Amino acid sequence: MIKMNNISKSYILNDDETPLYVLKNINLNIKEKEFTAIMGPSGSGKSTLINIISFLDRDFEGEYYFLDEDVKEFKDKDLSTMRNQNVGFVFQSFNLIETDTIYENIELPLLYRGATHRSAKPIVLDQLEKVGLLSKKDQLPRQLSGGQKQRVAIARALANEPTFIVADEPTGALDTHTSTEIMTLFQNLNADHDVTILMVTHDSEAAAYCKRIIEVRDGQVIG
Repeated sequence: MIKMNNISKSYILNDDETPLYVLKNINLNIKEKEFTAIMGPSGSGKSTLINIISFLDRDFEGEYYFLDEDVKEFKDKDLSTMRNQNVGFVFQSFNLIETDTIYENIELPLLYRGATHRSAKPIVLDQLEKVGLLSKKDQLPRQLSGGQKQRVAIARALANEPTFIVADEPTGALDTHTSTEIMTLFQNLNADHDVTILMVTHDSEAAAYCKRIIEVRDGQVIG
């Protein structure tokens, strides 16, 4: 699904300085239905790598093929469309709309894609059932716990049936017990519903739930 050959990313801070490389010759293959952790300390390059993978950054050296298509051949508008159609995002801070109900938060990306309220309804209810929050559909985010908010964020990410999910430190704002619940949910989604998940984390306990761990350090993949 994802094939990266010699991917490098650099910045030039001043005109007279040599480039500062944050990624160096990354070679990476990720298949559909994988549950993969991308681990590394702050400043290791893992966030830069995931930005390239999820089509947020196209300014890089090397080759990136997604579903056998050369990402560098896409214009910005096409890349945005590709991202909206193929990537679901789950963030540490949940990023829910506080004035919308749980149902409305999950429905919103479907409406953006052109669905009607009627056609979106069974999809929203199905996702709510998957994450165990069907009974909370009419509540507001402020009425939920942190773990429940993250479940809503996961349901929202799944609503458009993306090719893969990017989870950026999804347990970073949660206590240990709730983190375990969220990682178990991810594990079940991957095993029972074939959801492809890429998780960025520095937490080795969270990474242990994944089938594969990619370690990034000093801009290079080391494991």
